[in-house]
Amino acid sequence: MIQSETLELLEWPRLCQHLATFAATKLGATAARHLKIPDSQTQSEQLLEQTKEVYQLESRLTTGLSFEGIQDIGDSLERAERGGILTGDELLAIATTLAGARNLRRVIDNQEDLPILTGLVADLRTYPELEQEIHRCIDERAQVTDRASLKLGEIRTDLRRLRSQITQKLQNILQAKSGAVQEQLITQRGDRYVIPVKAPQKDAIPGIVHDTSTSGATLYVEPNSVVPLGNQLRQIIRREQAEEEAVRRILTEQVAAVKPDLERLLAIATTLDLATARSRYSYWLGANPPRFIQRQDHEIITLRNLRHPLLVWQQQHEQGQPVVPVDLLINPLIRVVTITGPNTGGKTVTLKTLGLAALMAKVGLFVPAREPVEIPWFDKVLADIGDEQSLQQSLSTFSGHIRRISRILEALEKGSREWGIGNREEENLEIPTPQSLVLLDEVGAGTDPVEGSALAIALLQYLANHSQLTIATTHFGELKALKYEDERFENASVEFDESTLSPTYRLLWGIPGRSNALTIALRLGLKPEVVQQAKTQVGEATDEVNQVIAGLEAQRRRQETKAAEAQSLLQQAERLYKEVSAKAASLEERESSLRASQEVAVKQAIAQAKGEIAQVIRRLQKGTPTAQEAQQATNALNQIGQQYQPATPAKPKAGFMPKVGDRIRVPKLGQTADVITAPNEDGELSVRFGLMKMNVKLEDVESLDGQKPEPIVKPKPAPPAVTPTPQNVPEIRTSQNTIDLRGKRVADAEYILDKAISEATGPVWIIHGYGTGKLRQGVHAFLQQHSRVKNYEPAEQGDGGSGVTVAYIK
Repeated sequence: MIQSETLELLEWPRLCQHLATFAATKLGATAARHLKIPDSQTQSEQLLEQTKEVYQLESRLTTGLSFEGIQDIGDSLERAERGGILTGDELLAIATTLAGARNLRRVIDNQEDLPILTGLVADLRTYPELEQEIHRCIDERAQVTDRASLKLGEIRTDLRRLRSQITQKLQNILQAKSGAVQEQLITQRGDRYVIPVKAPQKDAIPGIVHDTSTSGATLYVEPNSVVPLGNQLRQIIRREQAEEEAVRRILTEQVAAVKPDLERLLAIATTLDLATARSRYSYWLGANPPRFIQRQDHEIITLRNLRHPLLVWQQQHEQGQPVVPVDLLINPLIRVVTITGPNTGGKTVTLKTLGLAALMAKVGLFVPAREPVEIPWFDKVLADIGDEQSLQQSLSTFSGHIRRISRILEALEKGSREWGIGNREEENLEIPTPQSLVLLDEVGAGTDPVEGSALAIALLQYLANHSQLTIATTHFGELKALKYEDERFENASVEFDESTLSPTYRLLWGIPGRSNALTIALRLGLKPEVVQQAKTQVGEATDEVNQVIAGLEAQRRRQETKAAEAQSLLQQAERLYKEVSAKAASLEERESSLRASQEVAVKQAIAQAKGEIAQVIRRLQKGTPTAQEAQQATNALNQIGQQYQPATPAKPKAGFMPKVGDRIRVPKLGQTADVITAPNEDGELSVRFGLMKMNVKLEDVESLDGQKPEPIVKPKPAPPAVTPTPQNVPEIRTSQNTIDLRGKRVADAEYILDKAISEATGPVWIIHGYGTGKLRQGVHAFLQQHSRVKNYEPAEQGDGGSGVTVAYIK
């Protein structure tokens, strides 16, 4: 009982309702609204792994995990097992559910590193043969098809022939007795074909009157000559209905034969949808996956920037106030934390935020806090929050709190006894380790302050021995001293700004809250002499304590200022590092430019040397060269060589890696070339010299200054990182975004369409049916000229096919 009370006090049902909005199926939404809290840490860890894998999967997919076609077929399966005959709509729902589950399994099987989800769908049976048989026998309008059975096809042929005969006879009568009929129209009343006859002319067309107009001026008559054909038609219709029922009975029996597998399919689809809803809700909250810690192993509860999920929802959807996060860093020795401070300062919100965080971690949700998120697994979360005053039960505020706290202590005693017995049998432990989280709001309030504070102290000391962690809010100053008597106690307070007389909602650790009542009273205009008299009543000791607390608060503020200054210095250092890196890159670019200009100068020198050598050769070629002229030519060539001889190249240096656009040398070819593509994993790169392109090995090239390239080491494939990327939640057809225009005139349909499109935020499904096609043409013409419609197309086969149009809104 106390567990359900706690869930109500923490507003857990509201959070479940928010979670349900992220579910894609009716089954998933129902499961989210009635979320079951696991009984063991192993179950919680498995749920968390499901959430993590779906989060990872949806970060890879472009459209997110799709649950299209999956419907709640549980009632249909029950009725099939009991021998009932399913309707065409129910059979179609089963077929689309099988297809949707098979698509889910295919998507998961095509991904790697998803062991939990892969194991979940491993035994999923989707019976494609049953799905195909249903689609063969049931059309998209949920009607039995002609091809469902040979007998049904023959019956339908007879029906069409007989209807044609009846229509032809009635058409002849309309032409022959045109003066007696109200209009040239053949209609039906029930399953009988009739024509509208003017009441005064009823004797002109003898027959059976099946209906009368509201005014009485028109009689709907089945002429006597058509009655035998009408009777025959009725008999064939009965045969048709019997054969259709026989087809649906056979399909129903096939469904009933595999009911256990279909029920398991529904359970797996619901589990996947619930895990997807948890993943999407966690992403929307900006939450992070928790890790369950063992406080007996000296691990610290770490919840930084923890936000209340319901307040986040209120801020986003209801234009609420910005959410002020709290930091909860609790050492493993601490068993009780007392939070003090003024009313409306955020004490109760802190209790609820921690309680919801513990429950979210248990059910596999991420926690809206900064990484790392480390929290124990609490077997129970028990709370006494709010006022349980009841006139009907003659309960005061104090009585209501005591009754609820009594139920909390009973639950703790029962849980410790059960836990302790099990562990003593397995591990020979003598003292059971408490595993519960207890949240108490205004402990000891509602009665005499002296007795209330004494009772609160005794209660907190008891809880220090019987619960893993207790967080209690109070106004009693005596509770602040417990920290200095027992190392298992810690103080915290909500900050109060005296200049504005308002709370800041920040939680301060290690400092108890000081009384602000007299200060507030003085600033609000109460006579100073009254406030001074009150101070004398309080006593000097209390004033000294408040001064000590004020000094501690000032010290904390100075430390925060120093931390902010250190953070600023760190940011400056990072900025300087970026500037230095940019300058280094600029120098490298400048060096590369200088190398290029040097290369141009060398080319020019070579060309000039070649020209001078050519002149020497031409002089020798004129006439018969003498020994003296040959010696002069030799001396000239030596001078040219000394002038343009490059310096002795340095020994090749390792560490060179060619990049696109670099100029390199290919020693085997005796050529320099430009790099077109960077080296691949096999050490090959593409180069160009002149008009030629070719691939060369990395070890066959070198830089212009003789450096040899580094060999390429193939990196080992790194595991894919889980990055929170926005996911496209699939557009789901609902009753809100579906418009049924069947039976409407085009003019009326345009008015309804215009109103729906102007209010739509996503696709709109428009049901216009088949009929004569005029309504569909009118709808398409209207959509084509509407300014908000981006495009439109026929719906999927499972959503009505060409009888339904989907309009996409800009």
